[in-house]
Amino acid sequence: MEREYGAEDIQVLVDLEAVRKRPSMYIGSTSLRGLHHLVYEVVDNSIDEALAGFCTTIKVILNTDGSVTVTDDGRGIPVENHPKFNRPALEIVMTKLHAGGKFDNKTYKVSGGLHGVGISVTNALSRKLVATIRRNGRIYRQTYAQGKPAGEMEVMGETNERGTEITFWPDPEIFDSLLFNFDTLSARLRELAFLNPGTHINIRDEPNDKEHDFHYEGGIREFVRYINKNKEPLHEVITFTKEKDTIQVEIAMQYNTTYTENIFSFANNINTIEGGSHLVGFKAALTRTLNTYAAKNRLAETKFSSEDTREGLAAIIAVKIPNPQFEGQTKTKLGNSEVKGLVESIVAERLMSFLEETPTIARQIIDKVTNATKAREAAKKAREMTRRKGVLDSYLLPGKLADCSSRDPKESEIFIVEGDSAGGSAKQGRNRRFQAILPLKGKILNVEKARLSKILRNNEILTLVTALGTGIGDDFNIEKLRYHRIIIMTDADVDGAHIRTLLLTFFYRYMRPLIEEGHIHIALPPLYSVKKGKSITYLYDDSEMDAWSSENSKEGVHIQRYKGLGEMNPHQLWETTMDPAERKMLRVTIEDAVEADNIFTILMGDQVEPRRNFILKHAKEVVNLDV
Repeated sequence: MEREYGAEDIQVLVDLEAVRKRPSMYIGSTSLRGLHHLVYEVVDNSIDEALAGFCTTIKVILNTDGSVTVTDDGRGIPVENHPKFNRPALEIVMTKLHAGGKFDNKTYKVSGGLHGVGISVTNALSRKLVATIRRNGRIYRQTYAQGKPAGEMEVMGETNERGTEITFWPDPEIFDSLLFNFDTLSARLRELAFLNPGTHINIRDEPNDKEHDFHYEGGIREFVRYINKNKEPLHEVITFTKEKDTIQVEIAMQYNTTYTENIFSFANNINTIEGGSHLVGFKAALTRTLNTYAAKNRLAETKFSSEDTREGLAAIIAVKIPNPQFEGQTKTKLGNSEVKGLVESIVAERLMSFLEETPTIARQIIDKVTNATKAREAAKKAREMTRRKGVLDSYLLPGKLADCSSRDPKESEIFIVEGDSAGGSAKQGRNRRFQAILPLKGKILNVEKARLSKILRNNEILTLVTALGTGIGDDFNIEKLRYHRIIIMTDADVDGAHIRTLLLTFFYRYMRPLIEEGHIHIALPPLYSVKKGKSITYLYDDSEMDAWSSENSKEGVHIQRYKGLGEMNPHQLWETTMDPAERKMLRVTIEDAVEADNIFTILMGDQVEPRRNFILKHAKEVVNLDV
């Protein structure tokens, strides 16, 4: 029998004023990440209804007026008067912090939004929000402005449907940008669809006429297949599930032939990007079990490290727990110590059984890990060799580096440029106090197809690592970073794009914290200069050129299209691309780790067919073809 969810289930703790005063405490930041967090908080409420068994379909619409609508077919937020406040429960949920039905483990056995701040925070940080509830055969509606009721809750009519519909307009007083990113939101919704098998989740971008529909009956088994779709798996996906003391554990894993790991952990559908006790338990059990099996069957001469056992592994660890202890308001690390032991025991027990029952696959996995161990030892020797030569010592900086005079990493920046020509212009045009220039010769190694032992023999990569000062692999230490802005500055042609991609692949695979902490940037040199008399205008892409051409006459105008940075004199390079007061740059971020891995695999990996399909799919989007 369906349990009633009524006004008496709503418990209230705090009002909303603090949210508008310190929004970053509740949503992480007021940047795009915080903007998207507003959507996630509303969607998490719908997912909680799905977890409780009352919701099957969730729809997210990015509307043309800048608002977002989230609809579900759950039970609908209660609308009856709250026994303590004598106001509709809907109003209490929407206007009080920590008001909700998630604190007593009765209404929701498991919930992602356990802090109870979710939908009320979205309301507080919206200039307007409209809540429409279908429940008890009626349609109820209430409008809010900056978290406060703009009128009474009204009955709008009758209905046979049920569910909650929230439309909100983010407040421009709070956020740096009000433009939602369809791909970023899609990534989170795709995760939720994998983690909640059977739930239909749809997202539609009305202004750009884009739509995704996510529905996966196979759950996290399908999630792992998705991660490995353009790689070469060694075996079928292995899955383990167990429930003990109201904690549910579900794990799916599969090795592939690549050299990078992709392990994602979740707690109550929240992507715990900083890991936590569930991930620690998984890693410990994986290492111990593979070592035990290898020793028992005399398959390895040396002991595997934890890093060895994760090379080429795609895995999902998903736990559902009634009382999760998340570290930080944005819920990125799980702290429950009891989860570690439970995950560790299930992986140790089930993985050992799997290995013993499938000796052929077990041998493939052990061989894979053994090769990783040998490569790690070779990389260690290579590091020691380069260290003995002083190559990786930051006090012996590479000769080609034109360093800056400042020793404060926070104000220092390094431009990575291709070739001596661009390097020469950049060295002459820079501000020597805080700008360093590192010219690289040719194209660096494609690290997607190489292990660290080979990478450490590549002179250009060694030069780069030495200049940055962080070390690499086991020695990597972001605290030793010598420049807090690392700027990739390449030509606007095919070769430049290729070099940029090679560098990004290297940073993503072997120095990912540099990207995660916002240190990697891409310079945007102008594509055109428009000269009339003594006046010069720089245009950065074809759309700017088109706009200029439709207001302006070309009579007496000299237009130059730059093919490379070397075509600019030092002064031009400074004022267009290097001057902090005038330049345009892109900061490299990871909004969707699964898709980022997928793109690097397609573009730089061994499989030809996925790359061919990618090129065919996107060929029509090419604007400037450099043949």
